[in-house]
Amino acid sequence: MPCPALPDGFDFTDPDVLHHRVPLPEFAELRRAEPVRWIPQSGNVAGFQDEGYWAVTRHADVKHVSTHPEIFSSTLNTAIIRFNEHIERDRIDAQRLILLNMDPPEHTRVRQIVQRGFTPRSIRALEGRLRERARMIVEAASAQEGDFDFVTEVACELPLQAIAELIGVPQDDRAKIFDWSNRMIAYDDPEYAVTEEVGAQSAAEIIAYAMNMAAARKQCPAKDIVTTLVAAEDEGNLASDEFGFFVLMLAVAGNETTRNAITHGMHAFLSHPDQWELFKRERPHTAAEEIVRWATPVVAFQRTATQDTELGGKVIRKGERVGIFYASANRDPEVFRRPDDFDITRDPNPHLGFGGGGPHFCLGKSLAVLEIDLIFNAVADAMPGLRLVGAPRRLRSAWINGVKELRVSAV
Repeated sequence: MPCPALPDGFDFTDPDVLHHRVPLPEFAELRRAEPVRWIPQSGNVAGFQDEGYWAVTRHADVKHVSTHPEIFSSTLNTAIIRFNEHIERDRIDAQRLILLNMDPPEHTRVRQIVQRGFTPRSIRALEGRLRERARMIVEAASAQEGDFDFVTEVACELPLQAIAELIGVPQDDRAKIFDWSNRMIAYDDPEYAVTEEVGAQSAAEIIAYAMNMAAARKQCPAKDIVTTLVAAEDEGNLASDEFGFFVLMLAVAGNETTRNAITHGMHAFLSHPDQWELFKRERPHTAAEEIVRWATPVVAFQRTATQDTELGGKVIRKGERVGIFYASANRDPEVFRRPDDFDITRDPNPHLGFGGGGPHFCLGKSLAVLEIDLIFNAVADAMPGLRLVGAPRRLRSAWINGVKELRVSAV
């Protein structure tokens, strides 16, 4: 069935699209008329030497792809749906060492190890310290004269400090993690003037930093998560390089995503003042999940078909890439009542902002929800009259719903 409302040549992974907006009307049209649609690409624009990908836009289909790794692989072409057209294939293949890009059984082995750091007990142990850090972050921002950038002064700080607390990075080094992670994902945005080479070098810096931490803990174990993960390889722990790639994943999955969820959440609150008043008054426990649904910081990941299969009435051939668009699934009216409303009391809220289930469901969901809850409670306490000063400046990206700057004022 043709999709008349989708312009010829429209590509959901074109960085210029997300630079201006999330293409919600186009997603809605695909869900209605052609929920699994072939999106052609020419000239190797995504870096994969192929002809395009299948766009999967319905909630049920995104879940199906996510929960069948034996049919839809994360390893073959990685989970990243678009690289730079000049990227070399060996750089893509090297990313298979990251948990995000593994398939079972290797994914199962590594995840069983690293999830030791994300037990409910581990997260509860962080809560008091993160609550105090959230309060300090917001109070420092509120003390500024005039307007300020919510992204740099508030949103980025708690995720960085949470990672630092979680794996023992000295707080003074958190700026390095911020800078390295920014450079890794900003290759599509000319404002940062970051090349693939600079991004690769930043990734190498994070890996080297983490491997040095691992080596230090092996020589001198401590009562921390790093020691738990790496101190005894022969007892089912991570090798130093595996720990390095784990921290690399945290730098993006645990930092960039939560930062953008917080930023989009603040913009949503200030654009929907009734919801901000409701939050300040009642502090509903459902707010964080709705913020993630609304923001959907990762617009899409991809899988690659390991065999011929059928989805949404379309035949997908072995080797073809499949884009799973969480931003579309999270507005599916078959699942969400009034999906275009920002409703912090929404319950139930089966959004896919933490993934569509299956082996790659977000390892750090509990920590992310905690951070979002803590920071908005701190903002409501210290800056209840916060207001927007300007529209958000968006990141130019193929797959991240990112905001570079959000000017606000506390007075």
